[in-house]
Amino acid sequence: MEYRKRITLKDGRRCLLRNGTADDARAALDSFNLTHEETDFLLTYPGEGDLTLEDEARYLRERAESDSEIEILAEIDGGVVGTAGIGCVGAKEKLRHRAEFGVSVEQAFWGLGVGRALTEACVECAKAAGYAQLELDVVANNERAIALYRSVGFVEYGRNPRGFQSRQTGWQELVLMRLELDA
Repeated sequence: MEYRKRITLKDGRRCLLRNGTADDARAALDSFNLTHEETDFLLTYPGEGDLTLEDEARYLRERAESDSEIEILAEIDGGVVGTAGIGCVGAKEKLRHRAEFGVSVEQAFWGLGVGRALTEACVECAKAAGYAQLELDVVANNERAIALYRSVGFVEYGRNPRGFQSRQTGWQELVLMRLELDA
C-alpha cells in the first residue's frame, strides 16, 4: 500500500507522511524504542520484543508490499519522529473486515498535529483497503489520545479494567474504541 502526503504542523514546520520501507528500519526502530521509553501508555517496554534490525526491515518491506496493511512514518527535517499503522485483525472470513490501528509519536513532537495526521492517514488507508471497521485500545488515563480518537470519529465500545499491567502504576484500564468506515 502506498501513502505519501506533506503537511504543515502547528509550529509551521513541514512533515512528510509516507509508508516505511526496508531502508527505514534503523530510523523506525530508533523512534519505536524512544517512544516506548517516553510514555507508559504503549503496549511494550523498550527492548521487550527483542526486535532486530532485520526483523524491522522485513516488517516494513511486507507492509510496503501489502494491499491491506501499512506502516506510515512521520518525517521532520529528514528524521522519523513517529509511526502509525494498520493491520488486519485476522485472515478468517468473519474477521477480514476489521483492522487494528496503532500510533506513537516522540514526546518532543506532541501537540504539533503529528498524531492527528498519522491517525487520519491510517483511517484513509483503512478505507482504501476496504475495511469496514478500524479498532484500537487506549489507556484510559491517556486523555489527549482519547480526545483525538473521538474527534476523528472513534467511539468507545467497552473497557478492560486490567488491560495492561504497568511496571509503574499497576493495572491500567484500556478503553476499546472503533470507527465504522462503511457507515
